[in-house]
Amino acid sequence: MLTRVKSAVANFMGGIMAGNSGTDHANSADLPFRFPYVRPEFLGLSQDEIECSADHIARPILILKETKRLPWTTGYAEVINAGKSTHNEDQASCEVMFVKKKSGVQSTPSKTSSTKRRSSLPNGEGLQLKDNTEVDGISFQYWALFDGHAGAGAAVVASKLLQHHIMEQLQDIIDILKNSAVLPPTCMGEDPETVSTNSRTLTRAASLRGAAGAPGSPCTPQTRFFTEKKIPHECLVIGALENAFKEMDLQIEREKSSYNISGGCTALIVIYLLGKLYVANAGDSRAIIIRNGEIIPVSSEFTPETERQRLQYLAFLQPHLLGNEFTHLEFPRRVQRKELGKMMLYRDFNMTGWAYKTIEEEDLKFPLIYGEGKKARVMATIGVTRGLGDHDLKVHDSNIFIKPFLSSVPEVRVYNLAQYEHSADDVLVLATDGLWDVLSNEEVSEAVTNFLANCDPDDPHRYTLAAQDLVMRARGVLKDRGWRISNDRLGSGDDISVYVIPLAHGNRLV
Repeated sequence: MLTRVKSAVANFMGGIMAGNSGTDHANSADLPFRFPYVRPEFLGLSQDEIECSADHIARPILILKETKRLPWTTGYAEVINAGKSTHNEDQASCEVMFVKKKSGVQSTPSKTSSTKRRSSLPNGEGLQLKDNTEVDGISFQYWALFDGHAGAGAAVVASKLLQHHIMEQLQDIIDILKNSAVLPPTCMGEDPETVSTNSRTLTRAASLRGAAGAPGSPCTPQTRFFTEKKIPHECLVIGALENAFKEMDLQIEREKSSYNISGGCTALIVIYLLGKLYVANAGDSRAIIIRNGEIIPVSSEFTPETERQRLQYLAFLQPHLLGNEFTHLEFPRRVQRKELGKMMLYRDFNMTGWAYKTIEEEDLKFPLIYGEGKKARVMATIGVTRGLGDHDLKVHDSNIFIKPFLSSVPEVRVYNLAQYEHSADDVLVLATDGLWDVLSNEEVSEAVTNFLANCDPDDPHRYTLAAQDLVMRARGVLKDRGWRISNDRLGSGDDISVYVIPLAHGNRLV
């Protein structure tokens, strides 16, 4: 047990590193890679340029070439870590995707006359999109960042495949999403007008009086309890994203027996669909909107501290997951044997505050969550609690799997672009934790706002240069005492990847 504690503390101090994750690398090393290690395709780098970018001493900042363009003139920049891992374990994707309706999918009926009544277009084409190429489908813009750990394998795979899982999930609901004037039917194939006039519109009072169509009335063919929930269209998109993350994680699990897919990764993605931005985050990357100088957070980080209660509750319900070596309770510090029988502060899954309990033998076990801030770890091993992969991750020198405590479910937030007018300086900033570990939301907002104010508003490269400026500020300058940023603070030694996405372009598409 003493050896295990020493290993746990070592992991706590150093974090999760490739080759020190408790994963069995011996079996996977002989397998082929699912995809070779690359930098983002949109950078258009040659193999020589990729090798030069891996200089951990010079740490050159990579940006889009002048001949390259991303949707919405999006800016992007990245830099490798200062030696934490051989490769840059961040990955990025940016594409315009077109989703065609899946053949054989049951359509929701729509009467021609009612469609014309709902038409808002002067040519009477109803709710179909103006672009004839989208009559049978829908397009969406896609931006994604993946921050790998214990290797770049899972991040590379997710960067290639997650967008296709999103497409597959959206295929089933294309017609429903395009018919935005009518709520989604409860059952596929139902007439939406019939659905909107059935018992879902009854009040509780009318139901209790036995009104026509109410439960218990003579006109009711079957008993129904009050009303149906009204599900807005954006909830279908949220569900599609959540299921896409789940399917991506399951695919990694299936294929790890056939391919060398190392480690795991966080995932932060944004899609623009039918006038709205959907931001889905699983991990500790972050997205903020900067609008007229105001900071609007559009993601939350998922760490051992932010998800403490979920993790503790799972351990409480299924104590076998702790391998008889960990306790689900939290204490301000490690409990020592000499403190048996004493009263000590503790916190359980049902508590946001603290209380005292009598220390027992069980409390001497290593805590499920140990450390504070960026050094907090689950089972002294991993510092993020949501993401993709990590199916083989174990506590060091044990057979205790950590995956049951990790979730692939993203938090999805929606930002309606049509509700606001955006200037050329209003942007959405996406970045991995290499940026946010050393720069606050306020520092990022101030830097972007000041930088764009001094740029030509017609320069299509201004957002790439703004992303480059952010990476430079977070990386800092190499000095005698390491990488240093403003006020001689320690710079980021992690991989850093940043998107700067102008929102005014989205307004033109609404």
